[in-house]
Amino acid sequence: MLQPITVRTVKSYQQDNLSSSVNLIQIEDEISATFELLKVLHHYNNKNAWTLLIAPDHVPSKALLDSCSIDTSKLLVIRQKHLVNLEYVLNSALHNGNFAAVITWTDIVKDNQISNLSLKLDQASAKLYCFTKTQNMTEIALAQ
Repeated sequence: MLQPITVRTVKSYQQDNLSSSVNLIQIEDEISATFELLKVLHHYNNKNAWTLLIAPDHVPSKALLDSCSIDTSKLLVIRQKHLVNLEYVLNSALHNGNFAAVITWTDIVKDNQISNLSLKLDQASAKLYCFTKTQNMTEIALAQ
């Protein structure tokens, strides 16, 4: 049964304990995306769990992460070109208990996939963050 999905537009520094929502982070360009990504990664870098980054092929560079003191031993990066079954990867990462956060982009996870995923986010152990350039968040229909 599909659960309603709450979509929240947040800034990366607005961390809370609500795991039952898709946290959309609006970005304007690659530079703002990099800054917002670093903020989220820094927040979860201190947790005793992995962070999964389902990223476009150009984001992020290891040199940048190292220079910003991101512990890459706690970061699992899956490039878009290596994804075979996105829904399986998302469900597994959100529910297996080994991940603190799952971060992706809306050009990887399409709006309709967000609304159609039967993710039981209220039972998820990880938080889902999705970077988007979309200005109008009402385009994302919620699953009913």
